[in-house]
Amino acid sequence: MSTVSELPPFELGYARTPLRKKLVDAVLRGEKIATAGLAADHVPHTSDPLPKVGDKWQLLDYDDKPVAIVETTAVSVVPCGEVELQFARDEGEGFESVADWRAAHERFWSDKDITDETLILCEYFRVVDRLDG
Repeated sequence: MSTVSELPPFELGYARTPLRKKLVDAVLRGEKIATAGLAADHVPHTSDPLPKVGDKWQLLDYDDKPVAIVETTAVSVVPCGEVELQFARDEGEGFESVADWRAAHERFWSDKDITDETLILCEYFRVVDRLDG
């Protein structure tokens, strides 16, 4: 078994931002069980591999300190125009429509041109250990 420090980081939003705090708190409450990323941020476009089912990560808090170990439970890559409402809801941010989900993600990825064809990494995860130290 890897030690926590050997696990790759699981970063939601950017460190020391209100969004990071909100997202990590939602994970720890069990409300956020999914997250979205841009497939273009992974292989073959970068050296960062796509996550796989069973991968474990250290969830980083507001200050980039590990607060939990999470495990990837499902991964899919879909065009942005095909993201489903259930996935948007499972992100735990209160999205009631795919349009709301998309608008929030377009703001977050404001430096990118997001189209219906943009490939989105849809990742589900679960908390396997809390690091309440």
